[in-house]
Amino acid sequence: MENRGNVIATEKYGSREVWDYRVKNGVMRRERAGGGGETAGSAIMSTLKSVFLPQGYPESVSQDYLRYQLWDTLQAFSSSLSGTLATQASLRGVGVGSQEATVAAATVTWLLKDGTGMLGRILFAWLKGSKLDSEAKKWRLFADVLNDVAMFIEIAAPYWPAFFTLILCVAGVFKSIVGVAGGATRAALTVHQARRNNMADISAKDGSQETLVNLAGLLVSLVLIPLITNNPKLTFILFFLFTILHLFANYKAVRSVVMETLNEARLSIVLHQYLLDGRILSPAEANQKEPVFLEFKRKVPIKLGVRLGELVRDFRELQLALRNTTQAYLIGIQNGSVCVCLGSDTSVHDEIRAACQAVCLGAVLHLSPQGGALAQLSKTMNCWELVAESYKLTDQIFQPFLTGLDQAGWQTDRTLLDWNEWRVDWKKMS
Repeated sequence: MENRGNVIATEKYGSREVWDYRVKNGVMRRERAGGGGETAGSAIMSTLKSVFLPQGYPESVSQDYLRYQLWDTLQAFSSSLSGTLATQASLRGVGVGSQEATVAAATVTWLLKDGTGMLGRILFAWLKGSKLDSEAKKWRLFADVLNDVAMFIEIAAPYWPAFFTLILCVAGVFKSIVGVAGGATRAALTVHQARRNNMADISAKDGSQETLVNLAGLLVSLVLIPLITNNPKLTFILFFLFTILHLFANYKAVRSVVMETLNEARLSIVLHQYLLDGRILSPAEANQKEPVFLEFKRKVPIKLGVRLGELVRDFRELQLALRNTTQAYLIGIQNGSVCVCLGSDTSVHDEIRAACQAVCLGAVLHLSPQGGALAQLSKTMNCWELVAESYKLTDQIFQPFLTGLDQAGWQTDRTLLDWNEWRVDWKKMS
């Protein structure tokens, strides 16, 4: 066997490349571990990885990164092609190619579309901005569905010339909402994917991937445009095919995300399983069960971080609320909703505890459990007695539940629970 010299040092680049430094006859050389130098193919692959993947991949990102990015790439490609169809329809609608159209009329239409879109962006960010972190998957999928709706409206708009400007403005509002929801949830997912405080690098490489996909979509669009021009039937057929692919890829993308941070949905899933059989679901198991479609009407709303006036209506109820608790939060039931008031010195663990108790109360109000730890609570009819019993149940289960969360791989030093910012200081009454 050939003597290649003694290894005096070994270096690696993440887990992808390992190199040995060898000395033979006083000469030091560098070679890939396992023998052989770097081939042209491996050099090209290494360059492509460094261009399109975050530095230190795969150790520098979450385990679901590659699976999510592959589906995200597919949805971006199909969306790019649908966007081409919508853009052509919009241009035809404002009069491109028509002898009767004027530049001024087309400009006014486009300005109105952009203006209403800007207003929609501001309004949506005001109303729903705080929800985008806690329910990133749901809003990510919602944004892509709304984007497809907006593009369909743009394609159909030229067939309603009397309402073209109005329809285009509606599509502009929808797309502005897509921009806010899509961008914000993309940022939330980037925080999840970053494992070395490398959010900027992941975001930059995501932009490179998206640019490459859009470039591929542009090349395909150059082939499609001559085929769909003055052919509305083919335009709609291709749009529906691209939309089906887009929605399927988006669904698979959000389903592939495994977040280790608790939001209300994941906490509810894990807590109910724990109360049922004492088992703590892993992040992968809970994420697989997490719903990814928005619920516009919840059966028992849970309001976290409310004003004191939303929790109690008079001094007597305040006395009942204070008598029931020794915790850094108050909890009660008002108008069919479970309300939680936080103290000013509430810790993250207190927040998780309060959310657990609220989830239990919500489950009892929604339906009477057939068995398990919640069955006893369902027998209590008075709201404040029910709250008092829920404190006792939480006292029994919370500490072992929290320990189980840590052991199962959940992050308990921060949460994505949708807390409002109200904080209340109260004095204990005798």
